[in-house]
Amino acid sequence: MQSLYTYSASMKSMRSRHFTIGLLCMAAALFTSCKKGYLDIVPDNVPTIDYAFANRVEAEKYLFTCYAYLPKEGHPDKNPGFSGGDEAWTYWPMIEDYFYLDPYNIARGYQNSANPNMNYWDGYDGKSLWQGIRACNIFLENVRKVIDLQPYERDRWIAEVKFLKAYFHWYLFRMYGPIPIVDKNLPITASPDEVRVFRQPVDSVVNYITSLLDESAAGENTGLPLSITSSTTELGRVTKVAALAIKARVLVTAASPLFNGNSDFTGMKNKNGQVLFNPQYDASKWTKAREACKKAIDLANAAGVRLYHFSPSIFQVDHATQIEMNIRNAVCEKWNSELIWGLTSDGDPTYWLQTYACPQLDPNAINLSLKAKLAPPLKIAEMFYTQHGVPIEEDKTWDYANRYKLRNVTAKDTGMQEGYSTVGLHFEREPRFYADMAFDGSKWFMKNKNYNIQSKLEQYSGKKQTRLYSITGYYTKKIVSWNLNFTTSSLQTESYPWPVMRLSDLYLLYAEALNETGGSTEALTYLNQIRERAGLQSVETSWSTYSSNPTKYASVSGLRDIIRQERSIEMAFEGSRFWDLRRWKTAPQVLNSPIYGWDILQSTYEDYNRKVFLYNMQFIAPRDYFWPIREDNLQINPNLQQNPGW
Repeated sequence: MQSLYTYSASMKSMRSRHFTIGLLCMAAALFTSCKKGYLDIVPDNVPTIDYAFANRVEAEKYLFTCYAYLPKEGHPDKNPGFSGGDEAWTYWPMIEDYFYLDPYNIARGYQNSANPNMNYWDGYDGKSLWQGIRACNIFLENVRKVIDLQPYERDRWIAEVKFLKAYFHWYLFRMYGPIPIVDKNLPITASPDEVRVFRQPVDSVVNYITSLLDESAAGENTGLPLSITSSTTELGRVTKVAALAIKARVLVTAASPLFNGNSDFTGMKNKNGQVLFNPQYDASKWTKAREACKKAIDLANAAGVRLYHFSPSIFQVDHATQIEMNIRNAVCEKWNSELIWGLTSDGDPTYWLQTYACPQLDPNAINLSLKAKLAPPLKIAEMFYTQHGVPIEEDKTWDYANRYKLRNVTAKDTGMQEGYSTVGLHFEREPRFYADMAFDGSKWFMKNKNYNIQSKLEQYSGKKQTRLYSITGYYTKKIVSWNLNFTTSSLQTESYPWPVMRLSDLYLLYAEALNETGGSTEALTYLNQIRERAGLQSVETSWSTYSSNPTKYASVSGLRDIIRQERSIEMAFEGSRFWDLRRWKTAPQVLNSPIYGWDILQSTYEDYNRKVFLYNMQFIAPRDYFWPIREDNLQINPNLQQNPGW
């Protein structure tokens, strides 16, 4: 896969009118063997730009090609947020177990500059985001040539592609920090000096991305629609709400400690002396982020986006199950009321995610497609609140000191099998703990049955062979649809669009920005809406009644900690934590702590429920905040500055 720079240079040998669209051929090859979804349609081999924009049909194919460059964020091996950090661990895999080892290598500290892991700069999973940007620019330069395209439709397509172009820049920015801005493709007559582009300062990149998003969302009756009305043909396409929500995420990230007042990168400059990081803290960045979040929330409300609540149509469930499904189906119910933007990518966007997460549920129907290897570590189990909605180390009524000692499950205990023994850590926890995770002795509710998890050595959910098991003894329940069905010889998953952005995510971003700009009281309002849906009392009630630090929420720093933990819990297993730890600059403290699990090689309650060490993670700051640029790119373009530490 050619990089941005070698790709540009190679264009010199091509004639403009007969420019071969190599990236279209690549996209067609990539998707030939995949199930087709609406956005997966890509052109056949197209010889000329003129032909690609000769009519509406061909131009629409090119539009879908621009969408095809979106990373498959719902795939566990293609989104670093799943397996590149500390939220889910696995055994060191045999090569045939995985499509890609890259995220697991990042988690284990094996990132490198010679051949970077998950290198979306040059090409990963067949996608170079620079080539995606190039495709967007080609579209924008040529779409007005299409003579049979209605003006309203042309305006919408242009807005969609501007969004995608902004999103590709954003994806690269989050990974690499200051990046080049490619607003227009370099002409084939470009000189060698023009091809050797520079990285742009952080603030310039953020301003460029947000300006593009503003352009894509502009106009009340033109451009992007407020919501998708044609569910049979357009689900997964971009809306105004999605554009403003992604803008809010960009600006909250830009206001966060990694990019705002960070002196770690003070010396990072281009070779022409241009400073790439501004080390001065700017409070106005939080104000801009707050305003962007509020605008996105207001538009979401106007579009009918609402926090999801489970409403079973087939049968009634008890209150605890109702709350659990509020949480699980906010992610897994297809096109639910909370979804702002969901990716459909390859037509089955969450198949692998669900099979990686789900253990064997039925001893009479062992299905080897259920792999159970996306395993949360012990630290993630300890992250969730007690039933009183405060951290386990703060709850005055919860037995923190004896959390690793065995207890017997009674009929009054939530989410577990009566008569079973398990550690005190699993008792009296908040509903999101039981909705998001499973463990030896827990229950797993599905539409067809309520299953029991039994995962000690040789039990059906546990380790029975050299692969397909949880290394920690925990399972990621939240991301498995309750409609998954299986027998010993078949598996049917209900794939759902991966939620790149949902309303609770936006609420949490807004609460964060409010707290940093003097709006703590309003921030609590949004936190409490999320907590109520999760079956918890308000922050004020929970802390003042049960916490050993009852006034914690009354200070900016205290509420900041609460918001961050609330976000880590609410967004658990959705790929958010990986990036949040970086933008908060807490990654060195969190990611340098060991990974622990239970002793899955044991068969008795006492032996199995022992805390065992699995791995010493290593996060080297400031190096590991950003991906390295591959070394040969620096040789091709000496104007590129490598990220510090690489």
